[in-house]
Amino acid sequence: MKRVEEGTLLWEPSSDYMKQSHIFQYMNWLKKKKGLDFADYQSLWEWSTNEVEEFWESLWNYFNIKSKTPYTSVLTSHNMPGAKWFQNATINYTEHIFKNRQKHLPAIIHTSELRPQTEVTWKKLYQDTSALQETLSNMGVTKGDRVVSYIPNIYEAVVSFLAVASLGAIWSSASPDFGTNSVIDRFKQIEPKVMITVDGYRYGGKDFNRLPVLKEIQEALPMLEATIAIPYLNQDANFEPLKNVTHWEDAVTPNERELTYEYVEFNDPLWILFSSGTTGVPKPIVHSQGGMLLEHLKAITFHADLGEGDRFFWFTTTGWMMWNFLVGGLLTGSTIILYDGNPAYPDKNFLWKLAEDTKMTLFGTSASFLTACMKDGIEPGNTFDLSHLKNISSTGSPLPPEAFQWCYENVKEDLLIASSSGGTDVCTAFILGVPILPVHAGELQCRGLGAKIESFNMAGEAQINEVGELVLTEPFPAMPIFFWNDTDGRRLQESYYDMFPGIWRHGDYLKITEHGSCIIYGRSDATINRGGIRIGTSEIYRAVDLVEEVEDSLIVDIPKEDGDSFVPLFVIMKEGHALTEEIKQQINNHIRTQCSPRHVPTGIFEAPDLPRTLNGKKLEIPVKRILMGQKMNQVVNKGSLSNPMMLDYFVQFARENKHVSS
Repeated sequence: MKRVEEGTLLWEPSSDYMKQSHIFQYMNWLKKKKGLDFADYQSLWEWSTNEVEEFWESLWNYFNIKSKTPYTSVLTSHNMPGAKWFQNATINYTEHIFKNRQKHLPAIIHTSELRPQTEVTWKKLYQDTSALQETLSNMGVTKGDRVVSYIPNIYEAVVSFLAVASLGAIWSSASPDFGTNSVIDRFKQIEPKVMITVDGYRYGGKDFNRLPVLKEIQEALPMLEATIAIPYLNQDANFEPLKNVTHWEDAVTPNERELTYEYVEFNDPLWILFSSGTTGVPKPIVHSQGGMLLEHLKAITFHADLGEGDRFFWFTTTGWMMWNFLVGGLLTGSTIILYDGNPAYPDKNFLWKLAEDTKMTLFGTSASFLTACMKDGIEPGNTFDLSHLKNISSTGSPLPPEAFQWCYENVKEDLLIASSSGGTDVCTAFILGVPILPVHAGELQCRGLGAKIESFNMAGEAQINEVGELVLTEPFPAMPIFFWNDTDGRRLQESYYDMFPGIWRHGDYLKITEHGSCIIYGRSDATINRGGIRIGTSEIYRAVDLVEEVEDSLIVDIPKEDGDSFVPLFVIMKEGHALTEEIKQQINNHIRTQCSPRHVPTGIFEAPDLPRTLNGKKLEIPVKRILMGQKMNQVVNKGSLSNPMMLDYFVQFARENKHVSS
């Protein structure tokens, strides 16, 4: 694989391309309505983060937000935590979904390993949402009640969320691939009144029956009053062992009633997302109706450049915040595309074929999927008609420069490649792409509008072209309003504000370049420190990715008592290849030249697989703690992992190498 220099210019938008973008239209609106004339994105961003009240109020007006009552202030305080937005405004998220519906275009295109590709009209979505709203209301669901979902990324999940939000109730979901304990650990904390579930799912051609799991979940939730059951895996599924069951077809019986909306405070809860829970009980992160409404309108309209006529896809499950973000695409009048199944089944061309079949305009995926396509040498642009595609977006981990180049060479030349960063904490991306800036290899184009992101050194000073802690220094509407059951706010404070009081520390290792782009180097608590020089794990992984025979890798830094450190690199070899001394030498040479001689690992070891969260992220910190001698059950919740058995390898490794790592 050929190395691509970080920062290499790969694409520039044409003048016509920029003028057709939604953010360009917004800039013209600011000039006309406010007398604000911005020469470029950087000046617009600076205004949006220095004049935060004026910026967010401009979005309220630009997107014509409907509120039953007027707001009395845009922002009560700049203190974090504690800042409240649009005080006394009363809104409803679902109402804004249907406010922008397009009668002549599909609302949703959905397909799965169990279902053929199907288009759903806005009328059908509205009718089903209205019918389910009535059913939930008859079950006693009202404002503030919690309704939980154990549904994959299928049409019924979207209907369920919209119906719940329309009532002012609070949504939370877990994907059916979550284990029993993982689901109970989440749902038990929030005491749901209703659960909506499927009987099972299919992944990679294999069927997974969840009916036995459902009975356990019900029994663990004594406050649960009703369950709505969707026969998905088996149309004749027997839900009789469950209590108080209503079948989906009865819950959405067609009627002519109009959808009604419960208006809630701007800062009232919309949904509860959960942290991965890899190191303990998952944190229940609560976001507001209004914060999500404004942030998703801004990010999807201006940064993703989506609107009427666009078709928005992101490969996700309902257990990842990207599902919530994807549903937000409906706010813009876009058609959203849902897929439930293995993205690489029967092979890695599947999603590219889906892009052709659905005339996808934005293809959203993980950096690891694009890197895997690159390593397998597939050429989607030569195989499929991707003429409608205008944006490839990735998240989950930093996209290496070589993968940027691969997209331009093998997918499409005229394309916006947007690597992004944000996460569950904010349910958005706040470092991301924008259609009026060039694309440089390995760089995230910009800090998002309204997100006052800086790179702080340990003295709490902002810096340019230096790697530091990713922080937000001004309030942001997508920040959590609180953690559920965190009555004194201590857990929220410890999660974000302990390192720099009054400043949000996100936990990523960041560099901001002189032209305003960003480079993420991985989690700041997973960095490698050799001889006082810190380096992000993403830099190591990028160097290892240059070795064709290696499928994936994981590196950790284990401090030793003598002040030195033990730095093992674990690699997964591609099928048909073994880790030889020659390959070890190749890996070390790449790390030596691409990173520094200091960061050559202490040893390279072949592992059978890497432990991952249910959302596919590598477990750097739990592996590090296991290798430091901590007990597995003290550092990781196995129910939060997709392949918990892989931890056994690292436990055994720790036993056998205790003399090296101490």
